[in-house]
Amino acid sequence: MREPVKISCCWLYAISAYGYPVPVSDIPEAFERMAALGMHFVELEGASEGGNLLELQARRAEIKAVAERLGQKVVNFCPVIPELVSLDDNERERGFELFQVAVDLARYFGCATIQIDSYTPPLRFVGEQPYKDMLNYGVQFQVQVDPAFSWDRQWQVLVDTFKRCAAMARVAELPFCLEPRVGEIISNTDALLRLMDHVGAPNFGAVLDTAHQHAQKEILPLSVEKLGSRIMYLHVADNDGLVNDHKALGEGTVDWQGVFTALDKHGFSGYVAIDIGRLPDMDAAMGRSIAYLQDLLGRLDIPYLI
Repeated sequence: MREPVKISCCWLYAISAYGYPVPVSDIPEAFERMAALGMHFVELEGASEGGNLLELQARRAEIKAVAERLGQKVVNFCPVIPELVSLDDNERERGFELFQVAVDLARYFGCATIQIDSYTPPLRFVGEQPYKDMLNYGVQFQVQVDPAFSWDRQWQVLVDTFKRCAAMARVAELPFCLEPRVGEIISNTDALLRLMDHVGAPNFGAVLDTAHQHAQKEILPLSVEKLGSRIMYLHVADNDGLVNDHKALGEGTVDWQGVFTALDKHGFSGYVAIDIGRLPDMDAAMGRSIAYLQDLLGRLDIPYLI
């Protein structure tokens, strides 16, 4: 019998309601709202910014109790620790200390994966900056490159960081994954493949985010073919391929049938996390996305759980 895919709720839903980073005090209500949508599989995030991750660590028992009461499983933990790719050695070491906290939390919540991003490069942004406050859509960037900046140095730091994080996750028996995002150091499928080659860790895989990669002009079914079994987790949202909006499924131009046919070919049976956000009708849009996904999976004869 085929293993079903599992429909889950991304943390962007909570960010859209409570801001970034989501205050730990608002997490119980966020879980309640996800449960009201019928979501039993959920994400969780903690940020180094403002001590958010450490507060989550201190209140982990309370948060876990809420999830258990609601019959929810936290399937992916995403610590946001940009210090991990800093060119400052001391700052980066602090990032590793925080990542260990995150690994411990992922184990505590029984997550299937732990995820980080590659974060924005250390460039001087004139005007708008990616992810300064939260996810930004359709923003044009103007940058100034410090004459002292070395891409080779940044790349080596990135490789070393991901090797070390993968090793830390492996000790905890956790799959470790990266989501390429618009405006970050690793922003597309081929950059991630290159990083995977350099890191060489068997527990290091991909988060395929349809909205970000569609806005990057990726041919999404081809992205699935390139990554194959290295796709550990899926973020699904729609847009027009011009702006990295995270719209309800079916309300953009993503080739959903092509994406899921390719995923099915490679035997993907993990979590499909609905990653819509910053919409005026979030709950209604989430309902439409769930219904769209259920209809699509049914037509493709792909078993699922929600």
